[in-house]
Amino acid sequence: MNIGKTLAAALLTTVPAASVAQASWPQSPGYYRMQLGDFRVTVLSDGSVDRDLPAIMSDPDLVRDRYRRQHQALPARLSINCYLIDTGAHRILIDTGAGELFGAGVAGQLVANLRSAGYVPEDIDTILLTHIHGDHSGGLSIGGRRVFPAATVYVDAADPALWLSKAAEARAPAGQRSTFEQSQKTVGPYVAAGRLKTFEAPTSLFPGVRAIPLRGHTPGQSGYIIDSKGERLLLWGDVIHSAEVQFQEPSVTIHYDVDPKAAAATRGRILAETAESGMLVGGAHISFPGLGHVVRNTTGYNWVPQPWSSQP
Repeated sequence: MNIGKTLAAALLTTVPAASVAQASWPQSPGYYRMQLGDFRVTVLSDGSVDRDLPAIMSDPDLVRDRYRRQHQALPARLSINCYLIDTGAHRILIDTGAGELFGAGVAGQLVANLRSAGYVPEDIDTILLTHIHGDHSGGLSIGGRRVFPAATVYVDAADPALWLSKAAEARAPAGQRSTFEQSQKTVGPYVAAGRLKTFEAPTSLFPGVRAIPLRGHTPGQSGYIIDSKGERLLLWGDVIHSAEVQFQEPSVTIHYDVDPKAAAATRGRILAETAESGMLVGGAHISFPGLGHVVRNTTGYNWVPQPWSSQP
């Protein structure tokens, strides 16, 4: 008996006709809570985006092979995860998703999920950007207006020095021009309001919140180590775009990297460090809620998702 063909036939005959209509049903609100020492951490989904990864990663054949072997579809569906840290003294949002930049129905779900989690945009007093790119800083402003009116935005100085510079925009390749335009459109209102502050990582920003340099993907990409009562969480932005490929092959880069060589070196370093330390990690593009641990295998690394829990 051909078990594969038998199973396929059974699946085709048992899926009800109504399933096609059900595919358009909305998901439940995308938020997930956990406790980290005295801090409440809420992972907030901004939605997901499909990307043709073989077309934009440095080893297309390897990417296709890895997705095929892991029974994953291409184009790949990448989560866009943001993280809210409620310290009691501050409500700190790390990254803001894409806002309106990717079009309706794709991403831009952060505010709705923030409200579902019991917060409103006015509650956020601090925003830490891992870096300035459309799917991380795009949710700062909608239609030219600040979404988080009480918030001050923090980012490593190297990123606004690039993406908010008209001189750098004039020198940039045509393929990067949209990033400059999006950055000025979404970060610009905070600059105009005097609510953009820069730092140079590594540095401590708030009690229990420290920025570390993860440069390469952008000149100023930063990770944030959240630490309370000895429990630590690293939010690493775009160290990983494809879990299916880059844990095992850290040298594979993506064309969004400003400096691919530096991005690959950073990825190799931080994977080694998190595998050694066992620190909990939150990834921006790892399947929601994107929390887990890095473990070393014989030739690279594996991602081990944190078990889902009904108890924050």
